[in-house]
Amino acid sequence: MSDPFDGRRPTAHERLSGQPWDASYSDGPAPWDIGRPQPAVLRVAAEGGFTGSVLDAGCGTGENALHIAALGLPVLGFDVAETALAMAREKAADRGVEAEFIAADALALADLGRTFDTVLDCGLFHTFDRDERPGYLTSLASVTHPGTTLYLLCFSDDAPDIGPHPVSLEELNAEFSPSTGWNIAAVEPDRIETRFHDHGAPAWFATIDRV
Repeated sequence: MSDPFDGRRPTAHERLSGQPWDASYSDGPAPWDIGRPQPAVLRVAAEGGFTGSVLDAGCGTGENALHIAALGLPVLGFDVAETALAMAREKAADRGVEAEFIAADALALADLGRTFDTVLDCGLFHTFDRDERPGYLTSLASVTHPGTTLYLLCFSDDAPDIGPHPVSLEELNAEFSPSTGWNIAAVEPDRIETRFHDHGAPAWFATIDRV
């Protein structure tokens, strides 16, 4: 029988659900697959915040990555969900947008052998529990360089039961600190649009510099 996790260690969310991330796309759109870019991504793009080579971490079906790529920037989106990646590639072909989508483990990004000038994490960070987050930051460090900007949109702890691992402001400041190779330039309350929240779910939007 094939390994649904492709030899990698399942994440906390996958262990809890008993299913790989790919299963989220097998029965209609996933809860976070809203069919358009997140408003925060549109805002950053309009302000010229995405520059150089861009990495979309946990890209899903590619709406955010495709919007950025349509601006003329080289974009690589990665995910562990092959079904989502196939959908992203089909969208790119249909829209005539050049973007690259590959399967990769967020906790083993050094395997990419590349570095990026801008990173977008739109809903990936909050899928990791506290034990997994240091490994994720180490993995991100392997594909970034001093001066890389990370844009992070994650569920906040401002409301109960909104996601797998809602993040507090204190946790953000502790995880992304100069001691771990990062500096939070700005963080503000925001919303993440989902298929189940009429006006989005409470979130943090952070602009983080690699130091």
